[in-house]
Amino acid sequence: MVFANRLFPSPIDVAGHLWVLATTGKLLPDLGKTLTRAAIAFFVAMAAGTAIGIAFGRVRWADRLFSTWVVVGLNLPAIVVAIVLYIWLGLTEFALILAVIINKVPLVITTIREGVKSFSRDYDELGLAFRMPFLRRLRLIFIPQLMPFVLAAARTGLSLVWKIVLVFEVLGSDGGVGYRVSVFFQFFDITGILAYTVAFILVVLALEYGVMRPLERSVLKWRTDRN
Repeated sequence: MVFANRLFPSPIDVAGHLWVLATTGKLLPDLGKTLTRAAIAFFVAMAAGTAIGIAFGRVRWADRLFSTWVVVGLNLPAIVVAIVLYIWLGLTEFALILAVIINKVPLVITTIREGVKSFSRDYDELGLAFRMPFLRRLRLIFIPQLMPFVLAAARTGLSLVWKIVLVFEVLGSDGGVGYRVSVFFQFFDITGILAYTVAFILVVLALEYGVMRPLERSVLKWRTDRN
C-alpha cells in the first residue's frame, strides 16, 4: 500500500495536492516566474527570428551566407547552450532567458524564410502595376501571406519554449516550475511532481484554446471568406 501511494498517487490525491499547493504553497509564484521567462523569450525570439527570416527570404546572398549557421543553431543541443551561458554569465535570469532565445530563433528564422520564399510574385507585380504605396502593399499583400507562417512559428516555438524553460530551471534558477519539480525529485515526491505537471498543462491548454486558436481564426479569416 505504501508503494502504491508513493509512486502511483490517485487522480484525487494529485488534485487535492494541487489545491493545497495553489492555496498555501508556491505553485502560483512558480507558475508566474516560468510564464514570465517564457513570455519574454518567446516575444524577443519571434521578433528577431521574423525580421531575420524575412531578410533571408528576400535577400538571397544573405541566405546563402548565413544558412549554415541557421542549420547549426537548429541542431545545437539546448543543454549545451544553457551550460555555456551559465558558465559565462552565472546562474542569472538573463542567462536563462538568453539561452531560450538562442535555441528558439533558428526555428523561427527557418519557418519565416521558407514562407517568404513561397510568396506569389503575381501579387507583387499586381501591386506594382496598380502603383500601390509601399504601406498598402505591405498591409494587403505581404502581411496576409506571411501570417500563416508567423502563426506556425509561434505555435511550434511556444511548445519548444515551455520545454526549454523548464529544463533550464532545473539546471539552475531561484524558482519556477522546473526548479520546484527538481526539489520534489530530490524528495521522491511524485505527487508534487504530478500536481505541478497538471497545473502547467492546464496553463498551456488555456493559452492554446483561449489565445492561439481564436487569434488564428481571426487572422486567417480572410481565407475562409475567400473560399
